[in-house]
Amino acid sequence: MPIATLNGIRLNYTVTGTGPLVLLVMGSGSPGRVWNSYQVPALVKAGFRVATFDNRGIAPSDEGSDNMSIDDLAADAAALIEHLGGAPAHVVGTSMGARIVAELALARADLVAKAVMLATTGRSNPVESALNLGRRALHDKGVELPPQYAAAVNALLHLSPQTLENPEKAQEWLDIFEFSAAPRISAGVRAQLGMDRSRNRLGDYARITVPALVIGFADDRMAPPAYGREVAHAIPGARYEEIANCGHYGYLEQPDEVNRLLVDFLSGVGPSTVAAVGKCSI
Repeated sequence: MPIATLNGIRLNYTVTGTGPLVLLVMGSGSPGRVWNSYQVPALVKAGFRVATFDNRGIAPSDEGSDNMSIDDLAADAAALIEHLGGAPAHVVGTSMGARIVAELALARADLVAKAVMLATTGRSNPVESALNLGRRALHDKGVELPPQYAAAVNALLHLSPQTLENPEKAQEWLDIFEFSAAPRISAGVRAQLGMDRSRNRLGDYARITVPALVIGFADDRMAPPAYGREVAHAIPGARYEEIANCGHYGYLEQPDEVNRLLVDFLSGVGPSTVAAVGKCSI
């Protein structure tokens, strides 16, 4: 994966395929490669050039600093689009990445062809805020959670009850979470969690002019669908879609439906059938 110095920091990125550029923006604490399981293959198959990257805070991109902001991360995404010569690009983000997409659409509409926001909010979510505070406290106190416990908490917070009711599926996810669990969050992730998310941006979203799609996940505890509907209502002309039987990681729990919506919206064509590809990994 190439590393480029953009917007004053080093960004680790990768590009796959040919065609119009789609930039995928991951949520807090996660590397860009998470998109590789399902979304990258589906979008490449649909004729897009797909770029993923590690947000500042996720090694080997620079870790950033304690005064990191969503605006900084949106500027990073803008710099990468310009570096890749793909403007205007389609931009897709989930969770924190969705907020980055919204800020990018506000600040640099010239770089954005279409914007897709998964599992998003336009204002503070008390549950997410409390979790971020708790994770920051664990880091600051040097607490290391047992991997099995961290895996169980991740499953309860991020997956649908429908998934967890299936013992085989639940165990598969627990194994993935446990295998990928780090004893402590890194300084870069700590900086991401410390960003100010308290601003209510719904009024500002009324100034977004690019075509927008908001996707909510019906069982999402971290970004409940009502918050996504608010965002879609705030953006002029935005479309809202909700996917059943998935939680905050809906793009991994229900990838076929997510991919279908992405391909249809970004291609500007009628309903399509997107084959399941890849294997889930966190």
